[in-house]
Amino acid sequence: MMKTSTTSEYYRDKVAVVTGGASGIGLALAETMLAYGAKQVVLADFDDKNLKRETGRLNAAYAGKVLGLYCDVTKEEDVREMIGKAAEFGGRIDILFNNAGGGFGGYFDKQTNEDWEKAFALNFYGALYGIRAVLPIMRKQGDGHIVDIISGIAFSPMPYQTMYSATKAALNGLTLALRYELWDENIRVTSATPGTTITAIWKGVKPPPGAQSAEQSAQTILAGVAKNERLVLGDQGDISGAKNCFHPDAAAGNDDYFLNIARRRRSGEMVV
Repeated sequence: MMKTSTTSEYYRDKVAVVTGGASGIGLALAETMLAYGAKQVVLADFDDKNLKRETGRLNAAYAGKVLGLYCDVTKEEDVREMIGKAAEFGGRIDILFNNAGGGFGGYFDKQTNEDWEKAFALNFYGALYGIRAVLPIMRKQGDGHIVDIISGIAFSPMPYQTMYSATKAALNGLTLALRYELWDENIRVTSATPGTTITAIWKGVKPPPGAQSAEQSAQTILAGVAKNERLVLGDQGDISGAKNCFHPDAAAGNDDYFLNIARRRRSGEMVV
């Protein structure tokens, strides 16, 4: 269900690129934008099977409007090539969603430097490469919108998710700083959290009660992006986290909350 006519109007006749676009929130973003009247959407993903299936399915519903491109966002040359092909397909790129990412949980003591490098390669550098590749295109056309999908964990760091917390916090910092560097060039930059959402990130683990669908998350993100919000918050949990996690008056409560999370996770219970 569409949020508002104003939201749909923002995406009408736009050309958008979505990394991690063959499943989960990325696919929901792409499909919802097509329903809103997007001119063309490019799905970029490293899962070739999903990519071919979903590109074919969407093109059956929106003939000629969807291009699927294989892309490993941890490789800058892959990203640069994908962005170039996307621009050829659409004639321009109005919106880039840097959505590809991973959860990276586990015990800090067991994580190697190689583990950390892989986490940053996917969750941080993948978006950085996308921004670098698309900026010349957006500058030439005179406008654009870059959206980096972070997580509420960027400002509510969770125990036993140190790599996920650090990489998403870094991406949020990059995004919000860049927002003001590019503002006067008519290039918008937005951070967006998806909220607790049922996606492959919970593979092998039961999602927490109350987790929303990818479609619900996509609708919230798209509505906030259309309003050029600085930080789009995907659900009430993320709103509460953004308000309270660094508030001095909430410090004691935060300690109690996150210590409880740590102890329950250590016992094998996945809670948020």
